[in-house]
Parts: sequence; structure tokens; C-alpha cells
Amino acid sequence: MTLDSHNRTSAFTSKLTPAADICVGLAIFSVVVLSVLGNGLVLVICYRRRKKMVGSELLCVNLAVVDFLCCICFYPLSIMSSFHHMWLGENLTCVYYGLGCYSFGLCGMFTIAAINITRYLKTCYSMVYAVWLEGANIQIACCAIWLVAFVWASFPLIGWGEYVPEPYGLSCTIAWRSYHTSAKDAFYVICSFACFTMVPVLLIVVSQCQILYKVSRLSNSLSARGIHNNLKCAEKRLSVMFFCISLGFVIAWAPYTVVSLLFIFHKENQYMAPEGFVFPALFAKSSHIYNPFIYFYFNKTFRRELRCLLLSLWPKLGGNRVSVQTATVHQYPIHIQLQERACVPKRTFGLAQDRTLSKSKSIGKAMHNSGNNPVPVTCWGSTSKKAPSILNNKVARGLSVSI
Repeated sequence: MTLDSHNRTSAFTSKLTPAADICVGLAIFSVVVLSVLGNGLVLVICYRRRKKMVGSELLCVNLAVVDFLCCICFYPLSIMSSFHHMWLGENLTCVYYGLGCYSFGLCGMFTIAAINITRYLKTCYSMVYAVWLEGANIQIACCAIWLVAFVWASFPLIGWGEYVPEPYGLSCTIAWRSYHTSAKDAFYVICSFACFTMVPVLLIVVSQCQILYKVSRLSNSLSARGIHNNLKCAEKRLSVMFFCISLGFVIAWAPYTVVSLLFIFHKENQYMAPEGFVFPALFAKSSHIYNPFIYFYFNKTFRRELRCLLLSLWPKLGGNRVSVQTATVHQYPIHIQLQERACVPKRTFGLAQDRTLSKSKSIGKAMHNSGNNPVPVTCWGSTSKKAPSILNNKVARGLSVSI
């Protein structure tokens, strides 16, 4: 074995203890499971209401697709390598993993930046840019995000930069220390930090500050006039939701970005033990699991659609809902409703109650006209064995039961 091949093999060997390798694999496995479940639910719910989606929701779908595919296509390779205590496949899979994770990371960052810019234009310049924020233009923006991310991530394949193992040996990324090797590598590393990291983060921060300032100013203005506007509350809640999404992404990736940036200033020796690189990398991967929980907490539409989805899959979760109403007629008929708990619009439910009440009134009139011979009405949908005896007792007392 030559010295070069020995160095290459040692670069793909884990620098952690076997117990630490297993812990890293379990941590990444947990991220994959939570991300696939959470973002999978987001995608299913968005598909169910695809005809009602607006521009910013399309960008949220794009973000869910990024997190879902990244966890399915690339992280299993890192999990298996952790359990084998070395990177599997060496250089070929290293390039595949590095290219995929870096391009998907850029897609996520660009998507969040696009969400914030769209929200900023809608909040501050809605009358000017309302026409440009339609579904077709948002779809073009999503395609442009994927194209730019994959093109820039593909530059190491043609000699601008390189994908190498992480210092702890169980992951692959851009060779940040290649800044010292050639002018092309230095240009790629500097542009990766300046144009494709700092600029999107700066856009996110500035947009969020402007949005929060505009929304708080509008809220204070309406409150000073004594106006309680539901639209004001909804807009504030939506702004806080997107603020949490942006903040979670920036905080998750900030430690890994700082650790990678410090590689530029260390030409030969590592400035940190291999174990120190594990925690920023795992913390960055946790960014894939935040968004579904943020949607569920802040978005009432998401909660309602999730409840409908769960009830459609498992109807028994809803149970039966029984309500008793007394109609104001001479014979005071008892009004019993048995219905399955499901996602029924409020307007339809109200109409059903009105129709039921009108039926009970017409039955009461018929009983009043018929003298002492009340008309018994059967109760459909009841599964209890004691129901017929209860109904017979009510009819015997001169009370009618209606549905």
C-alpha cells in the first residue's frame, strides 16, 4: 500500500470511539425519523389542499421537499457509516454525499430567503408587487432556487474546490482548507461564504426586521384607535411563524458555519479535536425537524387539516357526539342527535341543526292536531340495545323522539 492510498484510507476512518460512532448514528437516525414523519405530513396536507394554496405556501412546500429528500437520500449513508466505524464507499460516495448535502443546504437557505423577501413585499409593498407574487412566478422562483443551488454545488466536480471527509471521518463536505491550495479553490471557498451564505442570511435578517416593524406599527395604530381587527391578529401570527422558521434555520447552521470558516485561517494543523466537529454537524442536521412543529403551533389551518387527515385515516379517534335539545312546542319533544365526529364545515352543521329543529316543530304540530294519539318517530343510527326501551317509555309519556 502506497503512502497516498494509506492517507486516503485513514481519512475515511472514524476518529471517534466506537461508542461515540453508535451515538452519532442513533442521533442522525432520530433526525431522519422525525423529519420524514413531520415533513411527510406537511406534504400530504399541502397535497390535500393544493387548490387553495398561495405563493408563500408553495415556498413552504419547497422547503419541506428539501428536508424530506435530504433525509431520505443522503443521511442513511452517514448512519450506516457510523455503525461501521468508517465511511463506506470512500471517494465515490463522499462526492455523492457532499454534493447532495451542500446543494440541498443551499436550496433550504435560498428558499427561506425567498419566503422572507416575499413576505416583505406583501407586507410593505403589497399594492406595487401584488401582481408579481402569483403562483406562476413563485413556481419559477422555486425552479431557479434548485438550479442555482445544484450548479454552484457542482463546481467542485470540474476542479473548483473539492469534497473531502469531515475531520471526524463520518461525513463529507467542501474542503474549506483548500483555500490555501490554489486560486480557484480560494475563489470558490470565499464565494461560498460571502455570496451563498452571508448574503442570504443578511436578506433574511433585514426582511424579518422590516416585517416585524411594519406589523407592530400597524397593530399599535389600530389598537390606539380602538379597532379590533382579526386580520391584524392573523398577520401578526403569520409573521411570528415565519420569523421562527428563519431563526431556527439560522441558529441551527450558525455553529457549523463558524467552525468551517475557521478552517481558512489554519493552513496545516487542525485547531480543534475531531470530536469538536461532531456537535455543530449534528446541530445543523436538526434543522430538518423544526418546521412541522412550527406550522402545527402557529397555523390553525394546518392543525385543522391535520385533524381531518387523522380522522379520515382513523375514524374511531373522533368517537360519537350526542347532543340533546328541547324544542319549544306544546308537547316538548326530545331532540336527540347522533353523528360521527368528522370535518364538517360550520355552515353545513348549522343548517343541519335548523332543518332538524324545523322537523321537530312540524312533528310537534302534528302531535297537537292529532289529540291524544302522538306520532312516534324512530331514532336511526342508534346502536345501543337499551335505545328502543327508552324510546318506548318516552312515547308512552306523550313525548316524541326525533332526529
